Amino acid sequence: MVVVADFSIENELGQNFIAGCDEAGRGPLCGPVVAAAVIFPTRDIEIPVVIRDSKKMSATQRATAYDWITKNTIWATGQCTPAEIDELNILWASMRAMERAVASLSRAPDICLVDGNRVPAGVQGQAVVRGDAKSLSIAAASIVAKETRDKIMRELATEFPMYGWERNAGYPTAQHLTAIEKYGITKHHRRTFGPVKKILENYLN
Repeated sequence: MVVVADFSIENELGQNFIAGCDEAGRGPLCGPVVAAAVIFPTRDIEIPVVIRDSKKMSATQRATAYDWITKNTIWATGQCTPAEIDELNILWASMRAMERAVASLSRAPDICLVDGNRVPAGVQGQAVVRGDAKSLSIAAASIVAKETRDKIMRELATEFPMYGWERNAGYPTAQHLTAIEKYGITKHHRRTFGPVKKILENYLN
């Protein structure tokens, strides 16, 4: 059975302003983790674009959806830097980024739907496992988070073109790992992540 994201969970809650929350960038070796929060001002709205789990969308679909979402909803993003990720670990950095996204909304939500199995400490909400495949609000947040982070990585790639971040978004692809071995690490790399940590240890030995 294929689950299609809709407003069923939002409608069951019965609140008017419900924020969907999701993050992008837990797995990469570099760059920030980015979270987004999205509130549909009304659920009685015609949505002319595809909104689903961002990982299941093409780049063109995501770009089109991002453009529509950012023009027709209340939304905000939050980030945690590589240094914060190294200090907090990626799980708690993701939680912090979601807290920042919710706090940055121009209108405080009545409640939040958070993708995953836990809710950030500073957020009043409900966790929804695989929420980006079930809730339109969370799916929209997943799109905004991913598009925002991919843009950041494309911009960083202009400063550090040898790593291919405009293509791999900082994930540990063969190209990225080979470039790290050849050129070393940058200030944008996460020093506690395996391949980066290993290279740092090799430098010290």
